[in-house]
Amino acid sequence: MLESRAEVRPYWDKPIPEDEADAHELKHFRQEDLLMDANSPAETNDIALNAMKSTGLGFWMAVGFTGLLVALLLGTWGLQIVSGLGVTGLNRSVMWGPYIANLVFFIGIGHAGTFISAALRMMHMDFRRPISRAAETVTLFGLSAAALFPLIHVGRVWKIYYMFPIPDERRLWPNFRSPLLWDATAITAYMLGSTLFMYAALLPDLAMARDHTTGWRHQLYKALALGWRGSLGEWMRLEKLANILGYVIVPVMFSVHTIVSYDFAMAVQPGWHSTIFGPFFIAGALFSGVAAVIMVLIVLRKTMRLGYFLREQHFNSLGIFLMLLSIVWGYFYFNEWIVTWYGNLSAEQAILKMLTGQLAPLFYLMLVVNVVIPLGTLWSRRVRTSLPAMFVICVGVQIGMYLERILIVPGFLSRSELPFNWVNYTPHLPEILITIGTFGLLSFLYIIWTRVVPIIPVWEVHEGQAFQSTRRVGRGLFTSHTDMH
Repeated sequence: MLESRAEVRPYWDKPIPEDEADAHELKHFRQEDLLMDANSPAETNDIALNAMKSTGLGFWMAVGFTGLLVALLLGTWGLQIVSGLGVTGLNRSVMWGPYIANLVFFIGIGHAGTFISAALRMMHMDFRRPISRAAETVTLFGLSAAALFPLIHVGRVWKIYYMFPIPDERRLWPNFRSPLLWDATAITAYMLGSTLFMYAALLPDLAMARDHTTGWRHQLYKALALGWRGSLGEWMRLEKLANILGYVIVPVMFSVHTIVSYDFAMAVQPGWHSTIFGPFFIAGALFSGVAAVIMVLIVLRKTMRLGYFLREQHFNSLGIFLMLLSIVWGYFYFNEWIVTWYGNLSAEQAILKMLTGQLAPLFYLMLVVNVVIPLGTLWSRRVRTSLPAMFVICVGVQIGMYLERILIVPGFLSRSELPFNWVNYTPHLPEILITIGTFGLLSFLYIIWTRVVPIIPVWEVHEGQAFQSTRRVGRGLFTSHTDMH
């Protein structure tokens, strides 16, 4: 019986080629590609765990500042509940203001995270591995922030009770034609699906943290890991569950933000009544969401010393995606306005003339930061791999997409079919403070979360590195991936 004498090495201890050119090429691969630069599992686990435990002065300053913003949000909201919506700038013409714009904006930010993780998983794109959980967390807290605004917008929070279909002596049922109910259904459905998708992928990393920590962390991770031991059966069930949820999440994302667009498109309001609002809102949600994910990854890389996991290849790939979304969003926006201009209806012409008045600076700033700057810069790999440049571009995209929501909601409502109802809307201080406080809430939750759970899915990185190798084709050395699916 013949016996193989080939040396078997672990995937993190692959031999260095004897040929000097091949060795130099392999070194280049390891610098560029995370999956080619495998450390031992113990070293990789230590990097992720040490990042969680790093809580210096900068961390506590960030927690304190964002905590003050959360207190500002809650205090202003409480004042509004006591005083009523009269403290806001809402009026007879503009009954939907920044609160509804915030609802759409934060839902948009939240939609891209889980979509990025699920869609790239379905397409077997390996660069998603270290960034998937950071993106999914953006979804979790983006939707949490969005869920506040139906409550804030109604003023009397206890009236939300009437939305629930609870049979009782009143014999009242919710108005299923109400956009408020549509938004609640959309947020709840996507929140449940995204949370389950993220938690399933968290189990191996929670078990890893359980086995390498003591004290309260050990007890917390022991409870959350649900007895995960890493058996073959557990891995097979996890893979099957992740694939099923991935295929479910993608169509849910499209349907959910289409429902959000119906809040506007179903109304016979100039500027809103459009059949293109569904795909237009989806493109805008992905655009702002991908920009938010890039910003979060840049901050995580700098503040948590995650340079080993988050490399130029990830920002380059996301930068290309952001540029494509800028093109798609610009196309939909042009298509929307060119039809309005050509139709030449009097009410819609009033909206077009508004763009030369009070709101004109916001309109042109939006076009510059959403279309001109991304398309003028992101074609260059040098820009896409420059973290300061990418951060500035993504901040501009967030500003532009927020302005787009403001123009759609209070901007269009300020010009209706009846000229005597025209107003120039100006938000009041409570609306501004609540908006700022909500950004603080989103940041506060994210900062705390990064120190409680592993923000990098270490097991996915291990899996990708185990199936990545090099192969010689002719005189060249190329990376090779073994598909495990």
